[in-house]
Amino acid sequence: MPNLKVKPSGTHGRVTHVTPENAGWTYVGFDLHRMKPGETVSGETGDREVCLVWVTGKGKASAGTKDFGTLGGRMNPFEGAPHALYIPMESTWSVTAETDLELAVCSAPGGGTYQAKAIPPGTHPQVTRGKGTNVRYVNNIMPEDDSSAHSLLVVEVITPGGHTSSYPPHKHDQDDLPNESFLEETYYHRLNPPQGFAFQRVYTDDRSLDEAMAIEDGDVTLVPKGYHPCAACHGYDLYYLNVMAGPQRIWKFHNAVEHEWLLKA
Repeated sequence: MPNLKVKPSGTHGRVTHVTPENAGWTYVGFDLHRMKPGETVSGETGDREVCLVWVTGKGKASAGTKDFGTLGGRMNPFEGAPHALYIPMESTWSVTAETDLELAVCSAPGGGTYQAKAIPPGTHPQVTRGKGTNVRYVNNIMPEDDSSAHSLLVVEVITPGGHTSSYPPHKHDQDDLPNESFLEETYYHRLNPPQGFAFQRVYTDDRSLDEAMAIEDGDVTLVPKGYHPCAACHGYDLYYLNVMAGPQRIWKFHNAVEHEWLLKA
C-alpha cells in the first residue's frame, strides 16, 4: 500500500496529484493547483466527474460551452464557505486565475445525466458537530442528499486548535448498506497559522493498518480503509477538504465500538 501521506511537490503549479492508480485504489482523485494571476488550468473529465473547489482566491471559470464568470473570493480557507463548480463526465473545463488562486480538483467515476453547476457559499448551511473539545464546523459542498452527482461527496471542516475531528473514530470501508457504506477518502490539510502541525491516525480493528501521521500545512492524507481521527494542536486551527467516493453515493459510517461512550458523555 502506498504511503498514506502525500507532501506537496512545490509551491507553484500542480503541487498535489492523487489518482486511483498512484493511490492504489478505485474511485477518488485529487489535484491541487497553486496559480498566479493570469494563469489558466484546464481539463477534460472523460469518464469521471469533477468538483472544483476555490480553496483561496478568485478565478474565471467555464465548463463545456457555459461561462460561469468569476468564482471564489476568500483569501484564506478559514474565512467562510468556498465557491465550487461541479462538472459532469464527458465535459471540458477551464479556470483562469484573477488573484493568487489555490484550486482543488476533486474527481470520481461519473455517470447519469448531471449538469454543470456553480455551488456558491451558503448553498448548504454550516453545521456544528460535536461538543466540548470535539466541536468542529462543517461546510458541505456536495453532500449525499443534493442529487447533483453520480459518486462525488465533497465537504470542508474547520477544527479549532485543541479539538479533535472525525472523532469518535469512525470508518466506512464495508459495502454493507444499510449498515455501512464503502467510501475511499482524501484529506487536504491546512493549518492556521501555517507553521503549525496536527495529527491523524488511520487504523483498522485488527491493526493490519495502523499509521499515525504528523500533518503539516498542505499535506494530503489517504484513507483507503479504517478509522481516521484527527487532532488539532493548541493554538493552531485545522482545515481539511474531504473527497469521498465509492460504489454508492451514500455516507453511512460505523463508529469504533469501544469509543461510542463519548457520544453520550
